Amino acid sequence: MSQQILNSLTQAQLKADRNNFRVGDGVRVHTKVREGDKERIQIFSGIVISHKGTGIQEAFTVRRIASGEGVERVFPVHSPNVVKIEVERKSVPMKARLHYLRKRLGKSATKVKEKAFSTEA
Repeated sequence: MSQQILNSLTQAQLKADRNNFRVGDGVRVHTKVREGDKERIQIFSGIVISHKGTGIQEAFTVRRIASGEGVERVFPVHSPNVVKIEVERKSVPMKARLHYLRKRLGKSATKVKEKAFSTEA
């Protein structure tokens, strides 16, 4: 009962035009950044390593390598500060969470182990 009330209250805050992206995809997340009285759009691009939650609590984690150091950032999907999510690269990963990328260095940190599909029919 209380879950239905919570869902009805948060229904107006959910974004209807969210992109269909999955774990393992390369994305560019456009976010609003406020510095004093100025506002600008900042882009954070990387690989989606996890996606969790439903409704208003839905969030995803993006990882990238910046200056040789791994940087992760968690974004709420329905946040008003997330302006746009662009999918740069699609992939079909073998796992639901790609936390194994945290242990990798260099170029291998951007490679997602993908499922191999047989083309024979």
